[in-house]
Amino acid sequence: MHERGKRPVRSLYLCYFGIEQPLVRTQVLPYLRELAAGGVERTILTFEPRVDARWRRDVEPSWRARLAAEGIRWEWLRYHKHPTVPATAYDVIRGAWRARQIVRHERTDILHARSHVACVMGALVKRATGARLVFDIRGFMAEEYVDGGVWPAGGLLFRGTKRVERTLLGLADGIVVLTERGRDVLFGPGGRAEDAPVEVIPCCVDLARFSPADDAGRAAAKARLGFDGRRVIVQIGAVGGWVPTDEMADVIAAACARDPRTAALILTHAPSSALASALQARGIGPDRCVIRAADPEEVPAYLHAADVGLALYKPGAAKAATSPTKFAEYLASGLPVFASGDVGDMDAFIAADRTGVVLSSSSPEAIGQAWARMEELERDPDTRQRCRRSAETRFHLQDVAGVRYRRLYERVLERGA
Repeated sequence: MHERGKRPVRSLYLCYFGIEQPLVRTQVLPYLRELAAGGVERTILTFEPRVDARWRRDVEPSWRARLAAEGIRWEWLRYHKHPTVPATAYDVIRGAWRARQIVRHERTDILHARSHVACVMGALVKRATGARLVFDIRGFMAEEYVDGGVWPAGGLLFRGTKRVERTLLGLADGIVVLTERGRDVLFGPGGRAEDAPVEVIPCCVDLARFSPADDAGRAAAKARLGFDGRRVIVQIGAVGGWVPTDEMADVIAAACARDPRTAALILTHAPSSALASALQARGIGPDRCVIRAADPEEVPAYLHAADVGLALYKPGAAKAATSPTKFAEYLASGLPVFASGDVGDMDAFIAADRTGVVLSSSSPEAIGQAWARMEELERDPDTRQRCRRSAETRFHLQDVAGVRYRRLYERVLERGA
């Protein structure tokens, strides 16, 4: 990694999430560790949603010691939720002020902002300090709120957010997008910003944590769940919202109808009663569906019990920029993926690598045809190896994310030299 004079490069990572949230543990912290491998000194500023006496007594000291042992300096501020717009504005001002203090005290070279709110803070600090700004776009924020039914399409909040997004893209010294499709939407075919370097870095995983189970390991993992001899379909992450509850229930029910050995494993921290009810209405009771909350550290072991991974999403403009972490986790575990169409680069990867099936529509006929294709893949003895190779090529934490982030930092610093 390029050095600034005779000292290491220093970065401040701005993250508008709490340190315990799964995406921070599975995405943010692994990426910071990879930057450290390139000689970058790292500080992270998070916004904590639940700060009580127990958190201050137990959680904060534990995380502070853990991060310090990894060479990560951690700063945090309290997150404010209500009322939404004033609370966010207040957090932005406080975050920018604290980040400005950190940058001046530590002589920070790069402000690395995760998503739009954090990038507004970073833009304010860049103007005040001259530090370089990396806009790490984790999705199309305005389109996500429209797709989720929170904002009306073309409304004031939508238009205002898009205007801010364009301003941030113009101010950024480096840009990260998750997908090739998302890059093309932002910058046109070929995907180049006018001035700043752009890197496409999908959601990657540590391949040392995820691995395909052999026959004996898979049988043992199924037995621990009470699924001896079953074919197991797994879903990781939220249900409801952008993940269609009824369509997921239809997909699982269709698989069970085609193969009575089929059972479902749902790993989620989100409320799941609606999905459980939808499955019950289709004849899928607790004996054929296990729903559990799983910490990120537990997920690899659960995936050893699975045969197929689900990656289903509602259609929408925001999905062009979506790179589901679970897609990489499934592939790294050797699982073929049953996926919705038009979600980031999943269609292209699945077609090129023959690692799953893409659902063309939610009709019963389309679902049945998709399961027929999946059953062919499951019978293919090379499918699991192809899935693993795809993960190694496209989602390797060290060889993809680490290399590309360090390359972007080098280019950003060269522009500022």
